[in-house]
Amino acid sequence: MISKDEYLLRNFSKITHKKWELFVITRILHLLNDPDIEYVCQQYVNPSNSDKYYLTDLCFPSLKLYYEIDEGQHASKGHIDDDKIRQREILDATEWEEYRIRVYDKNDPSKGRDLNEVVSEIDEFVNYVKDRKKGFESESGKKIVWNYEARFSPQPHMDRGYIDVKDNVVFRYHKDAMKLFGYKGGHFMKAYWRVKGFNQAIWFPKLYDNIPWKNMLTDGGSKIIQEKYINGEMSEYPLPSNEERIVFAHYRNVLGQTVYKFYGKFQVDWENTDSFTNVFKRSATRIDFEDYN
Repeated sequence: MISKDEYLLRNFSKITHKKWELFVITRILHLLNDPDIEYVCQQYVNPSNSDKYYLTDLCFPSLKLYYEIDEGQHASKGHIDDDKIRQREILDATEWEEYRIRVYDKNDPSKGRDLNEVVSEIDEFVNYVKDRKKGFESESGKKIVWNYEARFSPQPHMDRGYIDVKDNVVFRYHKDAMKLFGYKGGHFMKAYWRVKGFNQAIWFPKLYDNIPWKNMLTDGGSKIIQEKYINGEMSEYPLPSNEERIVFAHYRNVLGQTVYKFYGKFQVDWENTDSFTNVFKRSATRIDFEDYN
Protein backbone atom coordinates (compact mmCIF):
# COMPACT_ATOMS: atom_id res chain seq x y z
CA MET A 1 0.00 0.00 0.00
CA ILE A 2 1.31 3.46 -0.88
CA SER A 3 2.00 5.98 1.90
CA LYS A 4 -0.46 8.71 2.83
CA ASP A 5 1.93 11.37 1.50
CA GLU A 6 2.16 9.62 -1.87
CA TYR A 7 -1.62 9.21 -1.92
CA LEU A 8 -2.11 12.96 -1.39
CA LEU A 9 0.37 13.88 -4.11
CA ARG A 10 -1.17 11.48 -6.61
CA ASN A 11 -4.56 13.15 -6.09
CA PHE A 12 -3.31 16.32 -7.74
CA SER A 13 -1.99 14.43 -10.76
CA LYS A 14 -5.64 13.81 -11.72
CA ILE A 15 -6.41 17.51 -12.18
CA THR A 16 -3.17 19.17 -13.38
CA HIS A 17 -4.68 19.68 -16.87
CA LYS A 18 -7.75 21.50 -15.51
CA LYS A 19 -6.73 25.03 -14.55
CA TRP A 20 -9.93 26.08 -12.76
CA GLU A 21 -10.27 22.81 -10.91
CA LEU A 22 -6.64 22.89 -9.84
CA PHE A 23 -6.93 26.47 -8.59
CA VAL A 24 -10.15 25.92 -6.64
CA ILE A 25 -9.16 22.62 -5.05
CA THR A 26 -5.65 23.62 -4.03
CA ARG A 27 -6.97 26.82 -2.45
CA ILE A 28 -9.57 24.87 -0.48
CA LEU A 29 -7.05 22.35 0.81
CA HIS A 30 -4.38 24.91 1.67
CA LEU A 31 -6.87 27.04 3.59
CA LEU A 32 -8.31 24.02 5.41
CA ASN A 33 -4.82 22.83 6.39
CA ASP A 34 -6.36 19.93 8.30
CA PRO A 35 -4.66 16.51 7.97
CA ASP A 36 -7.61 14.81 9.69
CA ILE A 37 -10.09 15.65 6.91
CA GLU A 38 -9.91 12.93 4.28
CA TYR A 39 -10.27 14.14 0.71
CA VAL A 40 -10.23 12.64 -2.77
CA CYS A 41 -9.96 14.37 -6.13
CA GLN A 42 -12.00 12.88 -8.98
CA GLN A 43 -13.78 10.48 -6.64
CA TYR A 44 -15.42 7.53 -8.37
CA VAL A 45 -19.06 7.05 -7.32
CA ASN A 46 -21.04 4.05 -8.59
CA PRO A 47 -24.71 4.88 -7.78
CA SER A 48 -26.26 1.55 -8.71
CA ASN A 49 -23.41 -0.98 -8.54
CA SER A 50 -23.54 -1.19 -12.35
CA ASP A 51 -21.42 0.04 -15.24
CA LYS A 52 -22.70 3.58 -14.65
CA TYR A 53 -20.52 5.88 -12.56
CA TYR A 54 -19.74 9.52 -11.80
CA LEU A 55 -16.58 11.40 -10.83
CA THR A 56 -16.97 14.09 -8.17
CA ASP A 57 -14.43 16.90 -8.38
CA LEU A 58 -13.56 16.95 -4.67
CA CYS A 59 -14.93 14.63 -2.03
CA PHE A 60 -14.74 14.61 1.79
CA PRO A 61 -15.96 11.09 2.71
CA SER A 62 -15.81 11.51 6.49
CA LEU A 63 -17.97 14.65 6.22
CA LYS A 64 -20.40 13.12 3.69
CA LEU A 65 -19.76 16.05 1.39
CA TYR A 66 -18.60 16.60 -2.18
CA TYR A 67 -17.77 19.71 -4.18
CA GLU A 68 -18.44 20.35 -7.86
CA ILE A 69 -16.70 22.99 -9.99
CA ASP A 70 -19.00 24.12 -12.81
CA GLU A 71 -17.24 25.35 -15.93
CA GLY A 72 -18.92 26.73 -19.07
CA GLN A 73 -20.43 23.47 -20.32
CA HIS A 74 -22.63 23.33 -17.20
CA ALA A 75 -24.58 26.38 -18.42
CA SER A 76 -26.59 24.46 -21.03
CA LYS A 77 -30.16 23.36 -20.22
CA GLY A 78 -29.34 19.72 -20.91
CA HIS A 79 -26.33 19.79 -18.62
CA ILE A 80 -28.32 21.47 -15.83
CA ASP A 81 -30.92 18.68 -16.01
CA ASP A 82 -28.19 16.02 -16.04
CA ASP A 83 -26.57 17.62 -12.98
CA LYS A 84 -29.87 17.36 -11.07
CA ILE A 85 -30.17 13.64 -11.90
CA ARG A 86 -26.55 13.13 -10.99
CA GLN A 87 -27.00 14.86 -7.62
CA ARG A 88 -30.04 12.73 -6.78
CA GLU A 89 -28.34 9.45 -7.69
CA ILE A 90 -25.18 10.27 -5.74
CA LEU A 91 -27.30 11.24 -2.72
CA ASP A 92 -29.21 7.96 -2.93
CA ALA A 93 -25.98 5.95 -3.09
CA THR A 94 -23.91 7.80 -0.49
CA GLU A 95 -26.06 10.25 1.52
CA TRP A 96 -23.43 12.87 0.66
CA GLU A 97 -24.37 16.54 0.42
CA GLU A 98 -23.48 18.43 -2.74
CA TYR A 99 -21.91 21.91 -2.84
CA ARG A 100 -21.23 23.67 -6.17
CA ILE A 101 -19.26 26.66 -7.39
CA ARG A 102 -19.68 28.38 -10.75
CA VAL A 103 -16.42 29.49 -12.36
CA TYR A 104 -17.82 30.70 -15.71
CA ASP A 105 -19.30 34.09 -16.64
CA LYS A 106 -23.12 33.88 -16.71
CA ASN A 107 -23.29 36.32 -19.64
CA ASP A 108 -20.65 34.44 -21.64
CA PRO A 109 -20.05 30.84 -20.48
CA SER A 110 -16.95 30.62 -22.69
CA LYS A 111 -15.23 33.07 -20.34
CA GLY A 112 -14.09 32.62 -16.78
CA ARG A 113 -15.76 34.37 -13.86
CA ASP A 114 -14.10 37.23 -11.99
CA LEU A 115 -11.38 35.61 -9.88
CA ASN A 116 -12.11 37.66 -6.77
CA GLU A 117 -15.72 36.45 -6.76
CA VAL A 118 -14.56 32.84 -7.05
CA VAL A 119 -12.04 33.32 -4.24
CA SER A 120 -14.75 34.77 -1.99
CA GLU A 121 -17.02 31.76 -2.55
CA ILE A 122 -14.15 29.33 -2.00
CA ASP A 123 -13.39 30.97 1.33
CA GLU A 124 -17.05 30.70 2.37
CA PHE A 125 -16.98 26.99 1.51
CA VAL A 126 -13.82 26.44 3.57
CA ASN A 127 -15.59 27.93 6.60
CA TYR A 128 -18.56 25.67 5.89
CA VAL A 129 -16.32 22.59 5.86
CA LYS A 130 -14.73 23.57 9.17
CA ASP A 131 -18.15 24.11 10.75
CA ARG A 132 -19.43 20.82 9.32
CA LYS A 133 -16.53 18.95 10.88
CA LYS A 134 -17.23 20.55 14.27
CA GLY A 135 -20.91 19.65 13.95
CA PHE A 136 -20.14 16.00 13.11
CA GLU A 137 -17.75 15.75 16.06
CA SER A 138 -20.23 17.35 18.44
CA GLU A 139 -23.04 15.04 17.32
CA SER A 140 -20.97 11.83 17.56
CA GLY A 141 -18.84 12.79 20.57
CA LYS A 142 -15.77 11.60 18.64
CA LYS A 143 -12.98 13.43 16.86
CA ILE A 144 -12.76 12.95 13.13
CA VAL A 145 -9.36 11.45 12.35
CA TRP A 146 -8.03 10.42 8.97
CA ASN A 147 -6.09 7.27 9.79
CA TYR A 148 -5.11 6.36 6.24
CA GLU A 149 -2.97 3.37 7.15
CA ALA A 150 -5.70 1.74 9.31
CA ARG A 151 -8.61 2.17 6.91
CA PHE A 152 -8.68 -1.49 5.83
CA SER A 153 -6.63 -2.93 8.68
CA PRO A 154 -8.05 -5.62 10.99
CA GLN A 155 -6.07 -4.27 13.96
CA PRO A 156 -8.51 -1.53 15.08
CA HIS A 157 -11.31 -4.11 15.16
CA MET A 158 -9.15 -6.55 17.09
CA ASP A 159 -8.24 -3.82 19.59
CA ARG A 160 -11.93 -2.95 20.02
CA GLY A 161 -12.84 -6.60 20.48
CA TYR A 162 -15.72 -7.00 18.03
CA ILE A 163 -17.12 -6.28 14.59
CA ASP A 164 -20.65 -5.09 13.92
CA VAL A 165 -22.57 -4.79 10.66
CA LYS A 166 -23.65 -1.25 11.52
CA ASP A 167 -20.01 -0.10 11.51
CA ASN A 168 -19.55 -0.84 7.78
CA VAL A 169 -16.56 -3.16 8.31
CA VAL A 170 -14.62 -3.70 5.07
CA PHE A 171 -11.29 -5.24 4.09
CA ARG A 172 -9.27 -5.30 0.88
CA TYR A 173 -8.05 -8.89 1.22
CA HIS A 174 -9.35 -12.24 2.49
CA LYS A 175 -6.45 -12.64 4.88
CA ASP A 176 -7.30 -9.42 6.73
CA ALA A 177 -10.81 -10.62 7.56
CA MET A 178 -9.48 -14.04 8.51
CA LYS A 179 -6.91 -12.59 10.92
CA LEU A 180 -9.81 -11.64 13.20
CA PHE A 181 -10.38 -15.37 13.73
CA GLY A 182 -6.82 -16.58 14.19
CA TYR A 183 -5.47 -16.88 10.63
CA LYS A 184 -1.72 -16.21 10.49
CA GLY A 185 -0.86 -17.01 6.88
CA GLY A 186 -0.36 -14.97 3.73
CA HIS A 187 -2.75 -14.20 0.91
CA PHE A 188 -5.69 -16.59 0.66
CA MET A 189 -7.70 -16.72 -2.55
CA LYS A 190 -10.37 -19.35 -1.83
CA ALA A 191 -13.93 -18.28 -1.02
CA TYR A 192 -14.25 -20.51 2.07
CA TRP A 193 -12.06 -20.99 5.16
CA ARG A 194 -12.99 -23.07 8.22
CA VAL A 195 -12.30 -21.48 11.61
CA LYS A 196 -10.14 -23.86 13.63
CA GLY A 197 -11.91 -25.29 16.68
CA PHE A 198 -15.38 -24.03 15.73
CA ASN A 199 -18.23 -25.26 13.61
CA GLN A 200 -17.87 -22.07 11.60
CA ALA A 201 -16.32 -20.84 8.38
CA ILE A 202 -15.47 -17.53 6.75
CA TRP A 203 -17.33 -17.17 3.47
CA PHE A 204 -16.48 -14.64 0.76
CA PRO A 205 -19.43 -14.89 -1.66
CA LYS A 206 -19.90 -12.68 -4.69
CA LEU A 207 -23.37 -11.22 -4.26
CA TYR A 208 -24.05 -10.96 -7.96
CA ASP A 209 -24.17 -13.27 -10.98
CA ASN A 210 -20.81 -15.02 -11.21
CA ILE A 211 -21.04 -17.92 -13.64
CA PRO A 212 -22.06 -20.58 -12.77
CA TRP A 213 -23.17 -19.19 -9.39
CA LYS A 214 -25.96 -16.74 -8.67
CA ASN A 215 -25.88 -15.34 -5.13
CA MET A 216 -28.55 -12.88 -4.00
CA LEU A 217 -28.67 -10.79 -0.82
CA THR A 218 -32.32 -10.23 0.11
CA ASP A 219 -34.61 -9.17 2.97
CA GLY A 220 -32.53 -6.13 3.87
CA GLY A 221 -29.32 -8.12 4.11
CA SER A 222 -30.70 -10.83 6.37
CA LYS A 223 -30.92 -13.61 3.77
CA ILE A 224 -28.57 -15.01 1.10
CA ILE A 225 -29.94 -17.21 -1.69
CA GLN A 226 -27.47 -19.30 -3.70
CA GLU A 227 -28.22 -21.08 -6.98
CA LYS A 228 -26.18 -22.66 -9.76
CA TYR A 229 -26.88 -22.32 -13.48
CA ILE A 230 -25.40 -24.34 -16.34
CA ASN A 231 -26.15 -23.12 -19.87
CA GLY A 232 -28.90 -20.94 -18.45
CA GLU A 233 -30.63 -23.79 -16.63
CA MET A 234 -30.81 -24.18 -12.86
CA SER A 235 -28.50 -27.02 -11.88
CA GLU A 236 -28.62 -29.46 -8.97
CA TYR A 237 -25.65 -29.49 -6.60
CA PRO A 238 -24.77 -30.92 -3.15
CA LEU A 239 -26.46 -29.58 -0.04
CA PRO A 240 -24.37 -27.13 2.02
CA SER A 241 -22.47 -28.10 5.14
CA ASN A 242 -24.14 -27.23 8.44
CA GLU A 243 -21.45 -24.80 9.56
CA GLU A 244 -22.25 -21.25 10.56
CA ARG A 245 -20.94 -18.88 7.94
CA ILE A 246 -19.32 -15.55 8.81
CA VAL A 247 -19.92 -13.57 5.65
CA PHE A 248 -17.58 -11.01 4.12
CA ALA A 249 -19.14 -10.44 0.72
CA HIS A 250 -17.06 -9.54 -2.30
CA TYR A 251 -18.34 -6.46 -4.07
CA ARG A 252 -17.32 -3.22 -5.76
CA ASN A 253 -18.21 -0.36 -3.47
CA VAL A 254 -19.48 3.08 -4.47
CA LEU A 255 -15.90 4.30 -4.59
CA GLY A 256 -14.91 1.71 -7.18
CA GLN A 257 -12.83 -0.45 -4.85
CA THR A 258 -13.14 -4.21 -4.61
CA VAL A 259 -13.70 -4.89 -0.91
CA TYR A 260 -14.98 -7.60 1.42
CA LYS A 261 -17.78 -6.26 3.56
CA PHE A 262 -19.01 -7.86 6.78
CA TYR A 263 -22.69 -8.86 6.58
CA GLY A 264 -22.96 -10.91 9.76
CA LYS A 265 -23.16 -14.56 10.78
CA PHE A 266 -25.46 -16.83 8.75
CA GLN A 267 -26.93 -20.31 9.19
CA VAL A 268 -28.45 -22.69 6.67
CA ASP A 269 -32.22 -22.28 6.47
CA TRP A 270 -33.01 -25.98 6.09
CA GLU A 271 -36.76 -25.39 5.71
CA ASN A 272 -36.15 -23.55 2.45
CA THR A 273 -32.97 -25.26 1.24
CA ASP A 274 -32.92 -28.06 -1.29
CA SER A 275 -30.53 -29.46 -3.90
CA PHE A 276 -31.30 -26.58 -6.28
CA THR A 277 -31.49 -23.58 -3.95
CA ASN A 278 -29.45 -22.94 -0.82
CA VAL A 279 -30.84 -20.37 1.60
CA PHE A 280 -28.89 -18.84 4.48
CA LYS A 281 -30.48 -16.61 7.13
CA ARG A 282 -28.61 -14.18 9.33
CA SER A 283 -28.28 -15.22 12.97
CA ALA A 284 -26.09 -12.37 14.29
CA THR A 285 -24.98 -8.90 13.22
CA ARG A 286 -22.17 -8.64 15.79
CA ILE A 287 -19.28 -10.97 16.59
CA ASP A 288 -17.23 -10.63 19.79
CA PHE A 289 -13.68 -11.91 19.55
CA GLU A 290 -13.46 -12.94 23.18
CA ASP A 291 -15.48 -15.98 22.12
CA TYR A 292 -12.48 -17.08 20.05
CA ASN A 293 -9.82 -16.78 22.75
